[in-house]
Amino acid sequence: MRISSWIRQHLAAVRALLVLTVITGIAYPLAVWAVASGPSLHEKAEGSIVEVNGQAVGSTLIGQLFTDADGNPLAQYFQSRPSAAGDGYDPTSTSASNLGPESIQDTPADPALIGAGMDSTDAGFKASLLTTVCSRSRSVGQLEGVDGSRPFCTPGGVGAVLSVIGPRDSLGNVVNPIRVVSVNEPCSSDPAAPVTPFLGAYEGVQVECAEFGEDYAIGQIVPIRGDAPAAPAVPADAVTASGSGLDPHISPAYADLQAARVANARAIPVDQVRALIADNQDGRTLGFLGEPRVNVLELNIALDQKYPVRG
Repeated sequence: MRISSWIRQHLAAVRALLVLTVITGIAYPLAVWAVASGPSLHEKAEGSIVEVNGQAVGSTLIGQLFTDADGNPLAQYFQSRPSAAGDGYDPTSTSASNLGPESIQDTPADPALIGAGMDSTDAGFKASLLTTVCSRSRSVGQLEGVDGSRPFCTPGGVGAVLSVIGPRDSLGNVVNPIRVVSVNEPCSSDPAAPVTPFLGAYEGVQVECAEFGEDYAIGQIVPIRGDAPAAPAVPADAVTASGSGLDPHISPAYADLQAARVANARAIPVDQVRALIADNQDGRTLGFLGEPRVNVLELNIALDQKYPVRG
């Protein structure tokens, strides 16, 4: 008896399903597992877990924080770059800040909510990328004992940005400004502690602090470079997070910046710390991809093994 075309089509579909199941569901996963279990990839396939005295302390592929319970940097350890992944280096929340170079104006906090006991974030404050970088640079500078100033940052560690209000020319630039506001420096609610803007005057007009609730978008937003050096002492990776928020590396420049602090905390010569940095520095991938880098976890483990902190 001749099998109908309908049955033949369905038998062919079942055969294709079985063949593809074997190839993609069994053979391919087994092939990937076999390759990943090879000598050069086994460690990465297992998560590149680092153990010290039989205890897992981290992974060479995922960065981590070296801070105390209050989030303060531990002086005896090299610090990682900032992270935008969750509360910092959270593999389940890998992300970037998603802020770009045009993010220069902060969203201010509601002073009434601040007065009610809320912290600035709950009160609506949202830092721009510029202010985030400025604040981090100032903090790193204080920690490492160097000048943390950067172009377009105020001495207080926020973005140096003005709203210049007045008539405009045909190109949209303000001519003869009538009012100038430092948009990232909110006025203080305490009359005994008034805010002094980072710039006294702009084109002959006194600079004001920003009042909550006012819309300064009517003015021309003007970032002020200031007199900070073109090459800041604090390197870029010390003030910006990686795209994933999980980068375990820092630049040799950032590692070198921290060497004096780490040496002082461990009571050893700084040259010994710099030698350890050099020993733990990786070059460009394949000799030309990326930049030289230092794995922070591996460097800190090497420090503890060779120059342990004396209690």
